[in-house]
Amino acid sequence: MIESIFATAATSSDLTLAHALLTIFISIALGGIISLTYMKTQTGFTQNFALTMIVLPTIVAIIILLIGSNIARAFSLAGAFSIIRFRSAPGDPKDIAFVLFTMAAGLACGVGAFGYAVLFTIILCILMFVLKAANFGAKKATQKLLKVTIPENLGYEEAFDEIFQSFKIDYELRKVRTTELGSLYELVYAVTIDHLTNQKELLDAIRCRNGNLDITLTMSPATAEY
Repeated sequence: MIESIFATAATSSDLTLAHALLTIFISIALGGIISLTYMKTQTGFTQNFALTMIVLPTIVAIIILLIGSNIARAFSLAGAFSIIRFRSAPGDPKDIAFVLFTMAAGLACGVGAFGYAVLFTIILCILMFVLKAANFGAKKATQKLLKVTIPENLGYEEAFDEIFQSFKIDYELRKVRTTELGSLYELVYAVTIDHLTNQKELLDAIRCRNGNLDITLTMSPATAEY
């Protein structure tokens, strides 16, 4: 009984309307499940991408149905798709994984392996929720860029060493330049801040040391300009 559920339904090379409709409906359902999983496990997403993941398995399944076991038809479709160019900015690796996920579900439906398509979709969706709940791969410390303005009478080389050590922050002085006709110095630090560090208390301590002059804390030294 179980083997019959997971057996490939497309045992015949002839495409029937009933089989085509069943393939389309199952593909849409699996695409909807994958899209909901993506929306629940991803903090930032677009509506267009969520809708695409519902449609993509159906498109792949229809292509597989049309190709069937006809080699000439497969080469014809490959030639048609080779002239299409898709241009987009590099996306999140997680988005790429979900695209492959939906394509695999559509491929399984297209060849008639409905039982395996449902099984693999459920397993991978559960895996995504588990990884999200476990916060797998999250960094405990983040690199940021700290810009501090100090008066000229404050030695910049060791001005904030004591504060950084008290908050257990790894730091590196990247740049020093003068401003306001030499009356002020602007220091640029690359700092590594633990996720448990109270950033407000850190900035307050620096503000007390630099006389309440300008302080800027940005996201990453790799993307910030300095």
